[in-house]
Amino acid sequence: MEIQPGPLLQQILLPEDLRRMHRDNLGQVSDELRQYIIDVVSVHGGHFGASLGVVELTVALHYVYNTPYDQLVWDVGHQAYGHKILTGRRERFTSNRKYNGLSGFPKRSESEYDTFGVGHSSTSISAALGMAMAAKHKGENDRKSIAVIGDGAMTAGMAFEAMNHAGVSDSDVLIILNDNCMSIDPNVGALKEYLTDISTSHTYNRLKDDIWKALGRLPIGSHFTREMASKLEHSIKGFINKSSNLFEAMKLRYFGPIDGHNITKLVDTLQDLRDIPGPKILHIVTTKGKGYSLAEKDQTKWHAPGLFDKVTGEIFKKSYDTPQPPKYQDVFGHTIIELAERNDRIFGITPAMPSGSSLKFMMDKMPQRAIDVGICEQHAVTLSAGMATQGLRVFCNIYSSFMQRAFDQVVHDVAIQKLPVVLCLDRAGLVGEDGPTHHGAYDIAYFRCIPNMIISAPMNEAELRNLMYTAQLETTNLPMVIRYPRGEGVMPEWKTEMTEIPIGKGRRLREGRDIAILSIGHPGNFAAAAIRALRAEGIEPGHYDMRFVKPLDTDLLHEVFSRYRKVVTVEDGTVTGGFGSAILEFMAENGYKADVRILGIPDRIVEHGSPKELHRECGYDAQGIAEAVRVMLGQEVTGNVSIAG
Repeated sequence: MEIQPGPLLQQILLPEDLRRMHRDNLGQVSDELRQYIIDVVSVHGGHFGASLGVVELTVALHYVYNTPYDQLVWDVGHQAYGHKILTGRRERFTSNRKYNGLSGFPKRSESEYDTFGVGHSSTSISAALGMAMAAKHKGENDRKSIAVIGDGAMTAGMAFEAMNHAGVSDSDVLIILNDNCMSIDPNVGALKEYLTDISTSHTYNRLKDDIWKALGRLPIGSHFTREMASKLEHSIKGFINKSSNLFEAMKLRYFGPIDGHNITKLVDTLQDLRDIPGPKILHIVTTKGKGYSLAEKDQTKWHAPGLFDKVTGEIFKKSYDTPQPPKYQDVFGHTIIELAERNDRIFGITPAMPSGSSLKFMMDKMPQRAIDVGICEQHAVTLSAGMATQGLRVFCNIYSSFMQRAFDQVVHDVAIQKLPVVLCLDRAGLVGEDGPTHHGAYDIAYFRCIPNMIISAPMNEAELRNLMYTAQLETTNLPMVIRYPRGEGVMPEWKTEMTEIPIGKGRRLREGRDIAILSIGHPGNFAAAAIRALRAEGIEPGHYDMRFVKPLDTDLLHEVFSRYRKVVTVEDGTVTGGFGSAILEFMAENGYKADVRILGIPDRIVEHGSPKELHRECGYDAQGIAEAVRVMLGQEVTGNVSIAG
């Protein structure tokens, strides 16, 4: 069934159509835009609450500013669905996050209205400031740059670095702080409490409103009114509470807080701020999930709920006749509690992802030993390192793509000092619909080059438990990476007794003839499925689950290259510098000659789609592995190396 937009929204193909409307119609436009997002996401899936919370802001921004000439940057970008609908993509919006469809995030190659590609938090202020400085250099003095950043993203150090620079840059940049007390999970830390003080100070807000009403009765545009407003605003902020101190200490003119769902107030305020030069910040208060009562009440659950009945709120779950495997993240979440109950030195740390990483289980049961530090990956790693110096064993759980942001901390604060921090990388490999900003493609390659690192990946839930058990033992005295994918494992009966895995030791899963398949991590299950299909054809590959990328099991590899002259490697990391590269290095160092085919994520940006679609595209699903084996067995042994993709 085709989803129809409301009558006013039907008239808007681009923001210029919106700007031709009378401002009295903007409330109805907002209502229709919100309903259209609900209609589409309930049927096609995607992020939900974040976009509902900024509907009025989105309409006001495109109404007041001359986009795309005026440059609008969304932080993270999962709240930009309304922006996409208003900027020429409404008719394609049902393809959002689908294979070959619209990206779920702003993307420069998709639209000129997407001024900056985003997906990770806290980049918007730096990007918008760079645009503002460029506009000033080019003499485009009428061009405006606007960054929209949430209070969760504001906790990251990069946002403060950018504000610190913006305040002394003399650039015409507007920072809009969208304050809803949420990122994916509830925000934490001193900044959250600070912003709460501002937005809930009844005395400040009441007095401020009264003064502005009084000033509104004075002659418009008088010098006395402007001077008086400035002095009174400064006095109110300084005397009644601390609302402006943090931002104005950075030389950012602070305005707000205002109701982010009052479209009239937003338009009036943005029109005023458009004419005020220099760096400034507007603080708006919104409700994530606004307009859908269930999403307002449980904002974490409705961040990205999947498909649901928009009337009843029932979230559709797959039904099965047999028990299903758990998600890897849940295996982590339950296993760390088991280990912590036995070992009082164990702590868990995550940067703002307690639900996504399932550390929330430990936070509920052991709140003093499970810590959410906010969107601060760098701090999370070095905090873990500091705790490790005191004999604690910290499981620092960070999504693979977000760990990229803390590379220096891993090198400088962990590896050089040989501190036994356990880095659990959730969402390793191709994550699916979130696309290239979230794929965990690079961690094997960028960790493999760091000395003193142990890098491991479990093929199933039992192996994850065993690796976690091994990581917390006294004998494991180096930093250890455990990487695992998004989604379900393969073992419905997963709660096995934990045993130690010797560091750097893999396992032979199947004897074979003519060709060997070496796998690391969950794709070993794809290899096992390929082998089952190949055996039906009379082809019997050997299969080795290596478990560790670093150190490699050299005994096992000597066995492989002594017995097989054709080898296929399989990984859910980049083929450049990854597991397959490590195998080739071993082969070269030891003088072996063999035909090797490396299967994994190719050396290009892989777009979004379901994990199954992307594994097929990249050629390392079961079908791709079987095809590679058939091709290899049709070749003469020449010592060739080939790379998928």
